[in-house]
Formats: sequence, C-alpha cells, structure tokens
Amino acid sequence: MKSVRERMDIISAYREVGSYRGAAEICATTAKTVKRVVESAQRTDTDSPTPHNYDSVTELVAQRVEKTKGRITAKRLLPAARVAGYTGSDRNFRRLVADEKRNWRIDHHRGRRPGVWEPGDVLAIDWGAIGTLHVFCAVLAWSRVRFIYFADNERSETTLAALAACFEFLDGVPKTVLADRMGCLKGGVVANVVIPSPHYVRLSLHYGFRPDFCEAADPASKGLVENLVGYAKSDLMIPEELNSRDLVRANELGRDWIEEVNATTHSEIMAVPAERLLVELELLGALPQLRPALGHVIYRTVDKLSCVRYASARYSVPMALVSKVVEVRVANGQLEVTYLGVLQATHDLVAPGETSITDDHYGGSRAKPRRAVRPRTDAEVAFCALGPVAETYLKRAAAAGMTSLKGDLVVLNRLQRAHGRDALAAALSRATQFGRYRAGDVESILLAGAGVARPTPRGDAIIVALPTVTSRPLSDYATGTPS
Repeated sequence: MKSVRERMDIISAYREVGSYRGAAEICATTAKTVKRVVESAQRTDTDSPTPHNYDSVTELVAQRVEKTKGRITAKRLLPAARVAGYTGSDRNFRRLVADEKRNWRIDHHRGRRPGVWEPGDVLAIDWGAIGTLHVFCAVLAWSRVRFIYFADNERSETTLAALAACFEFLDGVPKTVLADRMGCLKGGVVANVVIPSPHYVRLSLHYGFRPDFCEAADPASKGLVENLVGYAKSDLMIPEELNSRDLVRANELGRDWIEEVNATTHSEIMAVPAERLLVELELLGALPQLRPALGHVIYRTVDKLSCVRYASARYSVPMALVSKVVEVRVANGQLEVTYLGVLQATHDLVAPGETSITDDHYGGSRAKPRRAVRPRTDAEVAFCALGPVAETYLKRAAAAGMTSLKGDLVVLNRLQRAHGRDALAAALSRATQFGRYRAGDVESILLAGAGVARPTPRGDAIIVALPTVTSRPLSDYATGTPS
C-alpha cells in the first residue's frame, strides 16, 4: 500500500511524461502500479461507494447515538440492530457505532480549553476511597502542590478538619476552594446553584476563602484533583496495603509521600511544586490566629469506672472527672477527652468491646487481685487469730484442694490449746513450707519438737582473716654442708 505522498509523486510524474513506463522509471516502481494509482485518482464522484453490510442500520445507530448523547454502547445497540435486519459480525457493528459516536462528538464539541491558573487563586479538593479507607486530596492549582489526608469516613466534620489541616500544610489560605458537589459540604441545590452547608460557610468566613462547586456530573472540570486521587491510590494506598484500622500509620506515610512528590519535577508544568509554592505563598491569605475546634465532637458523662464510652468501647479518664460531662473528639484515629478546655486524656481508637486504660488515671499500675480471708464461724475466728501464718496456711491448703480443711480447723484449734500459740504457729509455718496441709501432719511436727531437721539455703562463703608469720629460707633447715 502506497502512502499518500508516494501516490501524489506518481500522479505528478505521469502528468509530466504522459506514460506509465516513464513515470515508473522516475518513481522507481512498476508500470502496473502507476496505472492503478492513476486510474484510482481519475475516478469521478459519481462512482457508487463500496456497499457495507451495516448500511441498512446506519440511520438507526445515528438516531440512538444522538438520543443518548454519544453514551450508548455497541453491546446495548446490537439487539435492536439485529431486529432491524443487521446480519453482519459484532466487530463490524462496533466499528459502525464507533464512527457514529466520533462524528457526533465532532458536531457537539463542548468547547473545552486548558485551565489557566493564577497564583494563590484556586485549591481543588475531592475524596477517594478504597474499601473503608478514605483519602482527602487537595491540589493548589498554580503551583501543583499536593496534599492528602486519610480518614475512615467522609462526614462534614472530617472534611472540614482535613481542609483546615491542608491550610496548615500550605501555611496560607487560597482565594477559592473548588469542590465537587459532595453531600458533606452541600446544603442544597436551587436552579443549579449549590448552597453550602452552614458549617462550611462558617469555616470559609473564619479562614477567608470563597467556596465554589463544580458542575454536576462534570469530573473533567476538576481533573487536577481527580488525577491526584488516582495517583495516591496506585502509588501509596495499594502498594502499602493501607487500611482504616491504622489511620496513624496511614497519615504518617501520607506525610512522607506528599513531601516526596512535591519535591519532584511535575510532568506538566516542568517545575518543582515545592519551589513554586515559595512564590505563591506571598499571594495566599494569612491563617487566622484562632483555629476553630474541628473534628467529630460529642459529649459523654464519665461513669463510675472513670471511663467514657465511644463506639461500644471504653476509654479511661482521670478519676477526678467521675460523673462530669466531658468533650470527646475523634480525629486521625485518636480519641481526645477535654474538660473545660483542658485536654485530659488521649487514646488510640480500639475495636468495639475493648478497653483502653492509662494507669496514671488511677494513681498507678493495676494491683493484683487479693481475696481477703474473712472468718465467720467460731473455729475459723479462733484459727485466724494466729495471724498471717494462719491465713497463708488456709490459702495454700485451699489451693491444694484440701476438702477436709473445715474439719481440720477443729483439730488445729485443739492443738493450739495443747501446745500453745507460738508452737502451733511455728508448726503451721513448717507445714506450709513443705506442703503438708493435713491436721495429722501439723500434729506430727508438734510432737517431733526440736528434733526435726531445719534445712536452710546455702549462705555466703566464710572468710576468715588468718594471722601472718615470719618465714625463713630452706637453707636454714639443712643438716650439714655437702662435701
């Protein structure tokens, strides 16, 4: 197949020399090729076009494409075409639908043009999500500085907190914040005019920016932030396998990620966004001195266990706040408890049914459970009067499963009257040491008296200071001088 330029060269050569062979020699081809090209060029417009097997349904396809504004697919339109008499292949029909949709778009072009941004003018924001993990994305239009914030929901208070965090990151406030018609910021729509929610209006007045919204079903008008949403998903959320159960880690990785991408040359503006931000900062509005309290705020009464409940989980607070009403604020995967404007406790969020405890709220670490000995019968009172050694004996004997302990107390009290209080206490101590908890064992120890062995643990080595004496050489002990 000859290219258009080659065909034009062949036709021009034929017109100059007037013969197929002469033109073939000039163009380095064959006479047959020159003849075919010349005859093809000499065909008049009265020649009938090549018929196609889809000519009978062309009008039907054009009508459906016009009616659906170029959105219908060949798969949906093929059954109607079959009924209308089309007998060709699916592939041929897809080509017909693609051509008709292409022609429709040419006639109905929306007149879009590239965005022209001014420094300090527009900040585009949007939400994206993978599973239960949501990512708030924002792009400063002129400098292309990007910001992301992870959360487990897209509620109004979360969106406003993320937007305030974005202003802190930028260290300034743009003139306009361009958002999608997200329900968390939208109070209503009248005649295609979006009414911002009251909370969003108060935030905009406090920070000094103008809230703006895109056209409905028009994601192309905010392609800057749409691209960032996809970029954050593919480059950070999916490779790192981030999830909503660890928002602290997700936001830490997010901060590192935005520092990296903002320090890299942007492919469209061919500049480093972080460097362009230094220029744009001069045109951004100043942050207000007083920051609004953002986040999901609820009020809870501290219960008798010095805890507050949130999402079916318990979180401890100082014991001085029992029965007080406190503010509970949840943001960035953490729960903060505030009373009279003072932060009292901070916890990481836990799963429903779990408890987060801080020992300092209770004056120290948790003590081990202690089951006190409370004698009730006369025999128990008399035996426990021996003191701690009797309580230790009781607990050890009960732990050893001595079911006869209740009857043995009568025998042990009788031994106390026979041998004395001190002797019985010493016998009980020895019985506890060797794990002998029957009354007969204690009686045997008492009858043995001082004749029982008393093993003691090995002690330190005995070091004795020996006296020093004068020494003499061996020659002084010789019997005679050798010959």
